[in-house]
Amino acid sequence: MFNDIGALELVTLVVLAVLVFGPDKLPKVIQDVTRTIRKIREFSDSAKQDIRQELGPEFKDFEFEDLNPKTFIRKQLDNDELGLKEIRNGFDLKKEMAEVTDAVHGRDSEPSSSSTSSGSGGGRIDMSKKPETSGKTDKPGDDRPPFDMDAT
Repeated sequence: MFNDIGALELVTLVVLAVLVFGPDKLPKVIQDVTRTIRKIREFSDSAKQDIRQELGPEFKDFEFEDLNPKTFIRKQLDNDELGLKEIRNGFDLKKEMAEVTDAVHGRDSEPSSSSTSSGSGGGRIDMSKKPETSGKTDKPGDDRPPFDMDAT
């Protein structure tokens, strides 16, 4: 809980507590705080035990820490039943990004297993922009299609 408190912060808190409560009342305040924390922990533990008893024997391994969304997702992703580890280990993001970059810039790269399995006939998909030449242009050098008033 207080893992990030250093020695300087701790000394500052002690000095501040002595100044606020005084050296005479400080031991009594510390006792009251520790007693309150102990009561809160006991109440929390008894509430958890009551909930476990009400849930029944099916939930004997239930942990309340699993209700934290981060813990729940981490536990589900580490679950080997779904086969996500194989998918995660088989996916190389740097390689995939390099292939996309090469395809965009028009460079040829070595064919990968993902590009050969996804295309029909085993060919690569060419993602580079190539102007399509159709014999109909309004002006020489104008690659835009003619304006169609009925289409708008």
